[in-house]
Amino acid sequence: MVNRIEGEKVIGIKQSLKSIKSDRGKCLYVAKDADAKLTTPVIKLANEKSLQINYVETMKELGVLCGIEVGAAVALVTK
Repeated sequence: MVNRIEGEKVIGIKQSLKSIKSDRGKCLYVAKDADAKLTTPVIKLANEKSLQINYVETMKELGVLCGIEVGAAVALVTK
């Protein structure tokens, strides 16, 4: 298991969508327990751009992987 997501990244749905639309995305991380209504548009766009998608069990775990104190629904590693 990864201890920390390496490289430049953006955290959160709005920032991830913005970066994917700008073709700056490399790899998307999605928390399985995040609200599907919020994560589905990000996942759909990531699939359209052929980005690798990794799923993490919980938002809290994804937050820890990002090095933040709170949970995160999605995180995007950027180019």
